[in-house]
Amino acid sequence: MMDLGLLIIRLIVGFLFAAHGAQKLFGWFGGYGLKGTAGWLESIGIKPGVLMVILAGGAEFVGGLLFAGGIWIEIAAAMIIVTMLVAIFKVHGANGLWATDNGYEYNLVLIAVALGLAMIGAGEYSLQALWG
Repeated sequence: MMDLGLLIIRLIVGFLFAAHGAQKLFGWFGGYGLKGTAGWLESIGIKPGVLMVILAGGAEFVGGLLFAGGIWIEIAAAMIIVTMLVAIFKVHGANGLWATDNGYEYNLVLIAVALGLAMIGAGEYSLQALWG
């Protein structure tokens, strides 16, 4: 039963994280795409915008797919954690904890999930387990 629970967590968090990266990189799912996101990043002092979008969006997209598939889970978790730490320190941290105030509550939850799975593993229903 634990492995099924890990699969559900990985799929939901991983695919949503990948979709968030796709918003930044490709403008999918209502996102602003590379140029739009780059402009926003530069407006809050994160420069050069295009490079930062590629790094952040790439980490979210690739990290999310790896996380969902349960392969290289420690690397996937690190990509998620680093991206969320940057989001906390550059965007949400000054707003306090609660998401209702645009705070870092949700970012912290994602860090906890990624770190927890990195510590216990992806589970039996994963590509990592399948490939040995």
